[in-house]
Amino acid sequence: MKKLFLGLAVVAGSLAFAQETKTTPTVTTVNNDKGPIRVGIKAGGNAASFNHQDVSLDNQKLGFHAGVLVNIPLSKKFAIQPEVLYNQLGAKSVLSSTDVTTGATTVKTKDDYSTTLNYVSVPLMLQMRPTENFYIEAGPEFSYFINGKNKGSRTIESTTGGVTTTQASSTSEDINKDDIKKFNVGLGLGLGYDFTHNLGINARYVNSLTNIDANPVKGDDATTNRVFQLGLNYKF
Repeated sequence: MKKLFLGLAVVAGSLAFAQETKTTPTVTTVNNDKGPIRVGIKAGGNAASFNHQDVSLDNQKLGFHAGVLVNIPLSKKFAIQPEVLYNQLGAKSVLSSTDVTTGATTVKTKDDYSTTLNYVSVPLMLQMRPTENFYIEAGPEFSYFINGKNKGSRTIESTTGGVTTTQASSTSEDINKDDIKKFNVGLGLGLGYDFTHNLGINARYVNSLTNIDANPVKGDDATTNRVFQLGLNYKF
């Protein structure tokens, strides 16, 4: 009986040893699904105005932005995207508009004024993706003033007996760089959608926090930039 138990013990030990030697150790693999760092380009249109103006089409200075971006994933849902952009800001306004009728003649006079401010802007956006293709973003934007221009124009339309004649004149002058603060800080909020792995569209609103007037008059309200941007981006 002792020999039988001894034999069973030897067989059980041998089977256990054989099973142990055949077991393949489990290898834990880290699933890094946040994606690669990607470089891209972007460009689009701007509609800019100053903070004290009403938000209307008459007050929007149309311009553009263009530059490069780097998209740095932090996880599958979050990413940081710094950009370097050439950015046209400014404002437009109707100084006066008159409509005078004398006898059979109606004269319409309109005076427009626009300011163009050119910056190099560096937005730093934190992006969050609720879905794979759609994202929302927010973050600061740092800008450096390059140059600018003021333009004025007058349009006179005279209508007599159904016949209209138009006269137009304009003036233009460069902005004194000492009148505008060199550095500007703002906050941006936007959203975007990727049509493909490479091509996407982005809409963003940026509101400046800095008074752009380098020599503000005491008691006057600060003048700040605000801009709506809509553009396309392409990531390589």
